[in-house]
Amino acid sequence: MILKLSARMLREVDKKALWKFAWNFGYKGMRSVQKFKKRLKQGIHFPPFLFISVINSCQLRCQGCWVDVSSKRQMIELADMNRIINDAKKHGNSFFGILGGEPFMHPQLFEILAAHPDCYFQIFTNGQLITDEVAKRLRKLGNATPLISIEGTEVVSDDRRGGRDVLNKTMQGLENCVKNHLIVGVATSVCQTNIDLVSESWLRRLIEMGVHYCWFHTYRVVGPKPAVELALTPEQVVKIRRFAVDMRAKLPIGIVDAYWDDKGEALCPMATGVSHHIGPSGAIEPCPIIQFATENIRDNQSLYQLVTRSEFLRDFREASAQATRGCVVLERPDLVRDLVIKHSAADTTQRQTALMEMEALTPRGSQHTPGEEIPEKHWLYRFAKKHFFFGFGAYT
Repeated sequence: MILKLSARMLREVDKKALWKFAWNFGYKGMRSVQKFKKRLKQGIHFPPFLFISVINSCQLRCQGCWVDVSSKRQMIELADMNRIINDAKKHGNSFFGILGGEPFMHPQLFEILAAHPDCYFQIFTNGQLITDEVAKRLRKLGNATPLISIEGTEVVSDDRRGGRDVLNKTMQGLENCVKNHLIVGVATSVCQTNIDLVSESWLRRLIEMGVHYCWFHTYRVVGPKPAVELALTPEQVVKIRRFAVDMRAKLPIGIVDAYWDDKGEALCPMATGVSHHIGPSGAIEPCPIIQFATENIRDNQSLYQLVTRSEFLRDFREASAQATRGCVVLERPDLVRDLVIKHSAADTTQRQTALMEMEALTPRGSQHTPGEEIPEKHWLYRFAKKHFFFGFGAYT
């Protein structure tokens, strides 16, 4: 299936975009992980991959969203973004996830992408602002892949995302990306109302539409309105994992997951140290759903110094890994609360209710389901996860 996917991409993707993906993300991404592993041997934790929420604004109002999308606009300006990325590049990083809000609402997004042709960016987007002209600009740059959120049918999409005609507008953005020969991904936050998208027929439809990879996130019960009724059962989470493993060996489409290793054991990217998050206020957070911080990019130190010297981030990694291989927010919200209080960490939201929200959460299961491990079937996924995305000694 990997050969068939490669053949698809050779036929369908702009050659510049394909080269940037192979070099900036593929080769340099592997190199950044190797440098990360060398740093770990010295007791230094600086993640090889950074996820940056560049703006809080968004035109949609999704169920369970933890971002202050209705509040006063916060965003990371071009100068600060360049400083973040340049500092990370000094330590081998070349891949950055760009989140929001809606990243395409950032007025300097294309200037950010253009300033770093030696990096690769994955843009998490609802797709509705990707016009034909926007897609043409992405093709010209070649160093970014849009990961477009699709949440279900027309009715489910409107309900989940708090808008009207959401699916059709999103599909138009996706079509513009495909027409302009970009590497295109589709993401779904899988919950009770859209779990039917976890199906072979849906993947075959994505392939027909020209999508090259997909990412099935499991819905996280967090935020000011956590929508607990959407939460998946442990059995459903195992079903998603089994589906991903089976389809990787069957269909010519990439299937991303960030929560299991090659043996099928659960992991948390934050706990392993492979990624941390920078919010639109500049706060350096353990991960996107943990909206607390003791450091900010505007503090008078380099990003590398701020991250590697952070006792808060270190405690979060270590305490989370000791508590569970799964999501510490879902399984142990009490531990999150205790760590926040211990370090007097700032609430990085504008609503300033994140600690109360954490205290109100009921512990529930996550991707950690002992005895239900499903190892990777496909040799390439198994190799890649074993060598470039696994526990890194976090779990002992």
